[in-house]
Amino acid sequence: MFSRNRRLRENGAIRDLIRETVLTPKDFIYPIFAVEGENIKEEIESLPGNYHYSIDRLHEVIDEVKAGGIRGVLVFGIPDSKDEIASSAFDENGIVQRAVRKIKEIAPELWVITDVCMCQYTSHGHCGIIYGTKVDNDKSLEYLAKIALSHAKAGADMVAPSDMMDGRVMAMRNLLDKEGYKHVSIMSYSAKYCSAFYGPFRDAANSAPQFGDRKTYQMDPANLREAMKEIEDDIMEGADIIMVKPALSYLDVIRCARDRHDVPVAAYSVSGEYAMVKAGAKMGVINEKAIAMEMLLSMKRAGADIIITYHALDAVKWLKED
Repeated sequence: MFSRNRRLRENGAIRDLIRETVLTPKDFIYPIFAVEGENIKEEIESLPGNYHYSIDRLHEVIDEVKAGGIRGVLVFGIPDSKDEIASSAFDENGIVQRAVRKIKEIAPELWVITDVCMCQYTSHGHCGIIYGTKVDNDKSLEYLAKIALSHAKAGADMVAPSDMMDGRVMAMRNLLDKEGYKHVSIMSYSAKYCSAFYGPFRDAANSAPQFGDRKTYQMDPANLREAMKEIEDDIMEGADIIMVKPALSYLDVIRCARDRHDVPVAAYSVSGEYAMVKAGAKMGVINEKAIAMEMLLSMKRAGADIIITYHALDAVKWLKED
């Protein structure tokens, strides 16, 4: 006798009843790009459907986020000025700091996460302090911790270091605790690969390096065991949530992280993943909704508790349609 597994695929009702993995709006975090200026809502050419918002128009996207049932946002800032030490990144009146205060004013219940890095704010476009042509890891920690503290003072619920400097989680945790921000949590970009999928983001955030690349601090796409070591180190240093980035080509890393560690796992479905879907849909060769939802489902099935995605606002609408 052979198994008749198809009995449990007979129609939509039974498929819904036995479905193992289910997406909900509470799974998503939506990235937001804040820019200097007034009355700005400009579509990001490389990320169609996503926008640069000036502070005075943030309420428009926050209202959408709330209406969709999304519980958290990840804030990126694009400053007017850059220098060698990313001073605008830790300015108490910097773009991210003001964006956080405005979002908390609009929606105090929303979980506000801030990206902590230096690349958008440095004149050289690298994620730390440069000496010669190299990033000085330990000197960079001082500045990264200052950025995290400034975000916490502005009202951020969670800081998310994306720089991939060794020891940055510990540096941030120690400074946050020392300054009275023990309640502010850390979601670390623990396994952040040096990926070709970041191109549209670098355009959106104006953060491309001016020389060289980031292979000396972001991870080699070939390595899985190294990712587990990075994750273990971040957990030991105080990370509350660990992240794998990108998501789609690294589902095995997400699964391995989920199987090995008991902390929440976030997956960042990055700009290149989103842009490819948008481009394919525009060409008429794929169904955007079907492809995007299948991709997001695969990330959750792999073990992600949280999915950071540029498709979040669309995804919550598609979930309601179904």
